[in-house]
Amino acid sequence: MRVGVITFPGTLDDVDAQRAVKYADAEAVPLWHADHDLKGVDAVIVPGGFSYGDYLRCGAIARFAPVMQEVIEAANKGMPVLGICNGFQILCEAHLLPGALTRNSKLHFVCRDQWLKVENNQTAWTTRYDKDAEILVPLKSGEGGYQADQHTLDELEGEGRVVFRYVGENPNGSRNNIAGITSANGRIVGLMPHPEHAIEALTGPTDDGLGMFLSLVDSVVKA
Repeated sequence: MRVGVITFPGTLDDVDAQRAVKYADAEAVPLWHADHDLKGVDAVIVPGGFSYGDYLRCGAIARFAPVMQEVIEAANKGMPVLGICNGFQILCEAHLLPGALTRNSKLHFVCRDQWLKVENNQTAWTTRYDKDAEILVPLKSGEGGYQADQHTLDELEGEGRVVFRYVGENPNGSRNNIAGITSANGRIVGLMPHPEHAIEALTGPTDDGLGMFLSLVDSVVKA
């Protein structure tokens, strides 16, 4: 299977995401922000970084990139999409996921290994995990506080659409300790922490993040 990884001006973690895809025995396909072509991929990863320098606000410009018009159309037809950190911000700006990401509550950039609880293991990106499992992956962001109105939060909680929740001290002021959410159909997932930095113990704190990429392969093969 083929997984597209988008590069915007300012993207930092596209190569790491491509590497994670390869560790899951899938083909990583580079996608350029200015192209109207997804190159026949089966899924898309919108990786972390500072797309377009995070001017205006994080993800606000990237949302209008030509390639994102193709991603929005494909996602609405059921293609699996993963947004990591800046990618999560972009998916929210593109209205593929609800809510927004704002400055961390203490106004400092946070960079640390972070424990997460798996709340939903039924998405296209989480079936390799046990529900309520705790995983350790890096977190690095300055605008990672997940915010949404109470109606949206009630909907996410009631429909089981919170995918990951921070364990222990809330690192950024996210409401309900939310670290990641999913679309109603479970095909689109966004999270602030970086699973692509935790695919093997040699280079990451654990290999706990690899399960997300293996889950994707499973879901596409089954489909």
